[in-house]
Amino acid sequence: MRRLREPELPALASLLGAFPRAEVVVVGDFVADEYVYGETDRVSREAPVLIVRYESSELKPGGAGNAAQNLAALGVKVRAVGAVGDDPLGTALLDELEEVGVDVSGIVKVPGRPTEAKTRILAGGRSTRRQQMIRLDRAPAEPLPALVERRLVRTLEKLGRRADAVLASDYGSGAVGPLAIDALRGLVKSGVPVCVDSRYNLRAFTGLTMVKPNEVELEAASGVSLARRGGLDRAARTLQRRVGCEVLLVTRGRNGMSVFRRGAAPVHVPAHGSQDAVDVTGAGDTVAATFCAGLAAGGGAVQAARLANIAGALVVQKPGTATVTRAELEAELLRP
Repeated sequence: MRRLREPELPALASLLGAFPRAEVVVVGDFVADEYVYGETDRVSREAPVLIVRYESSELKPGGAGNAAQNLAALGVKVRAVGAVGDDPLGTALLDELEEVGVDVSGIVKVPGRPTEAKTRILAGGRSTRRQQMIRLDRAPAEPLPALVERRLVRTLEKLGRRADAVLASDYGSGAVGPLAIDALRGLVKSGVPVCVDSRYNLRAFTGLTMVKPNEVELEAASGVSLARRGGLDRAARTLQRRVGCEVLLVTRGRNGMSVFRRGAAPVHVPAHGSQDAVDVTGAGDTVAATFCAGLAAGGGAVQAARLANIAGALVVQKPGTATVTRAELEAELLRP
C-alpha cells in the first residue's frame, strides 16, 4: 500500500481542518436513489424470473444530492440549487438532504413534474448478502420549464457570489443548461472557483476552473485514443484546450488519478490502498465533492486531488450510495 510522504501529511491535515469554514454551492440534477431489499426463494410460475419477498427499503440522495451530502459529511457548509418534483418522492429527498445539514432553500419543487429516481432491487437467499438484480429508472419526459430554469440561474448567481466554490453536478436532466453554464462562467470571472462533474456533456462546460472526466469520458470528449502511446497526456491536453479549464482532473480507477494544470507538468496520483472496490456507485460524486471542498478551503489543485483520491478509495469500500466523513479522512491520513 502506498502511503503519503511525511511532509505531505501536515499540509493535508491542515486543509481538512479548514473544511468547516468553507461554503460550497452545489447546482445540478437531484435524484432519488431508492433501495428495495428482499429475499428470494423460488422462481415464478408466470415467467422465468425470481420472486422477491419485500423486506425493507430506503432512500438516499443521488446525483447532485450525493455530491451535496458528501460535502456535508466533510463538514463543509452546503447550499443546493436544483429542482425536484412536487411529489412524495421529492419531499422525501429534500428531507434526507436537510437531515444531513444541506441547505435546500435553493431547490424548487416543480408542480406536475415527477422527481427523477433510480430504484434498485437487491435480493438474495436466506442468510446471504443482498445483491442488485435490476434497476428501474424514472425521469421527467419534459425539460425544465423556462421560468424554473431562470429562477435557478438567479439563485445560483446570488448564492455563488457568497460561496468559496461551486460544484456543478450534471447528470443530463437539464438543471445545468446553457443559461446556468453562462452564470458559472460569470462566477469564475468574479473569482469563485467552479468545479464540474458532467456525465454526458463535458465539452459544453468551457471557461471554468476544473473539469473531472474519467478515462472513458476523456477519450470520448477529446477524440484521442488512450490506448496510443502517450494517449492520456494528449487526450487530457486536447480536452483542456477545448474547454479552457485551469485544471483537468482525470479519474483512472485502479490507476488513481491525474492532475493536468495550465503551464505545469501533469501530476499522477497513485491509487490509495490495495483493496478491491466493493461498490463504485457514486464514487465520482465523492471525488468531485472532496476536490471542490479542498479548493474552497484554500488548497491547491494537487492537494485537493490527493484528498479526493483518498476519499474515493474509502467510499468504494462501502455498499450503495455512500459518503466519506472528515473524521474518516483524517483517520486515514494519520494511519501508520
